[in-house]
Amino acid sequence: MASNGNSLTSSPSPETLFKSATEQIASSASNEKGGGLIAQLSGNPFFTAVSVLEIAVVSIADLLLQGFGLAGLGAALAVAQRGVRHGASLLKRRLLVDVEINVKDESYPWFLYWMTVHQRAQLTNGSKVLQSGGSLGGRNFSVGFTERLMRRLTPGMHHLSIATEKVEHPNGAVQTHFSLIPGPGRHILRYKKAFLLVNRVRETKSMDFQRGMPWETVTLTTLYSQRHIFEELFQEAHQLAQQSTEGKTIIYTSRGTSWEKFGEPRRKRPLESVVLDEGVKERIVSDVTDFLNSGKWYYDRGIPYRRGYLLHGPPGTGKSSFIQALAGELDYNIAMLDLSERGMTDDRLNYLLTIIPRRTLVLLEDADAAFSRRRVQTDADGYRGANVTFSGLLNALDGVASAEERLLFLTTNHAERLDEALVRPGRVDMTIRFGEATGWQIERLWDRFYGDLDVDGAWKAKFLARLGELGITESSRGLPAHPTSTAALQGLFLYNKGNMEGALVMAEALIAERLVAEGATETRKAVFQER
Repeated sequence: MASNGNSLTSSPSPETLFKSATEQIASSASNEKGGGLIAQLSGNPFFTAVSVLEIAVVSIADLLLQGFGLAGLGAALAVAQRGVRHGASLLKRRLLVDVEINVKDESYPWFLYWMTVHQRAQLTNGSKVLQSGGSLGGRNFSVGFTERLMRRLTPGMHHLSIATEKVEHPNGAVQTHFSLIPGPGRHILRYKKAFLLVNRVRETKSMDFQRGMPWETVTLTTLYSQRHIFEELFQEAHQLAQQSTEGKTIIYTSRGTSWEKFGEPRRKRPLESVVLDEGVKERIVSDVTDFLNSGKWYYDRGIPYRRGYLLHGPPGTGKSSFIQALAGELDYNIAMLDLSERGMTDDRLNYLLTIIPRRTLVLLEDADAAFSRRRVQTDADGYRGANVTFSGLLNALDGVASAEERLLFLTTNHAERLDEALVRPGRVDMTIRFGEATGWQIERLWDRFYGDLDVDGAWKAKFLARLGELGITESSRGLPAHPTSTAALQGLFLYNKGNMEGALVMAEALIAERLVAEGATETRKAVFQER
């Protein structure tokens, strides 16, 4: 056995190999000329496999740490960004205040007009006034270094629009003014030492089909500490809008389901310019004034607070003129209601009467013709007109859903054609006839046209005597044979301005005009009967 074991080559045990490797590492570390540790280990087969595995594990761990680091950095940046946004939003809510106005709000045209005047002052006369130390728009400016510096710091306008304004002079001439105003976009204005960011947005995809205008909003932004200027700004804009219509009467007409201004505001007509028979004008004005001052009395007794008036009589007797003068006397506007408007229905009529602008009376002219000559709803020519029924009109005037705080005036040349249900009390509370010109009215009209020329009244006496001979005015023989209207008399006096003798000579033309008018009336009656 001994001889056999000595003849075979014995393999080293694992413990022997580990001890040998350890000695080699120790000797390599102490030997300066033996090379680096990695070089020594690379020659050892055991440590070569172990070192490769360790390097791979370290590399994988390093990559994982780098990946986790990048993910953590990204998450931290996202949280920081969200925090900055929330912080900016909180800071904006704490430091800034916004006011938004849309195109349907009543203050929208006020602000646009104010912005027009304000920007016109800044772009044109503002610098001159500030340099000279004058006043602009009722506000006094103290010119100094601070004011000049603030004007330099205020950014200029880069988005401008044209605003056209027409001014009608008493002689009938119309003068047009053009001015630049801030258009859609962002602008910075300065008002009472406070800066305002004005953002005017015009939507291109949404339209207000009732008005045919694009949808617009204006947002005003300023510091929270300066929020009080909004109230002052809108008060000034309201006063400026009132000044633009001061001494004028606004005429409204229905468009869709809203009331729109019809043309430019009319100059108020003096009540004295309408000459009615003695006591008629005073009686109507007294009744209307009493109604306007009796709102609490109506509400306390549960009575609907509305009143209707029917003015009837021949054409040219001053019905429409008196309503316009009455509106000017009461500082009211006029909403003209047209029942024959295309697309008018019962529901729309009822709704329009519930959204009447404040301090506005409703006028329905020629009420007798509203339902007398109606075309078919859909004719061969494709016409689609109004679809208001008589019961719909009655319910709109005095129904459950009828509006209150309303003044309604109806006019007609033929009161006998009106249905009794329309003129009953509650719908029409006062009926007044406007008749032909009486001697009392003719005297007042003469004084208005020739009072400064005919001081002693000699020409007036001649004119009245001539009208009596022609049978135009009442005389001892009874009622006038050929009565005339105040409109015809006014036309005669206008043709003979300052010429009393010419008016006297042409007095006979009043009879011819009356005969022509009667002939035209008879012709219209015949045509109406044929229809």
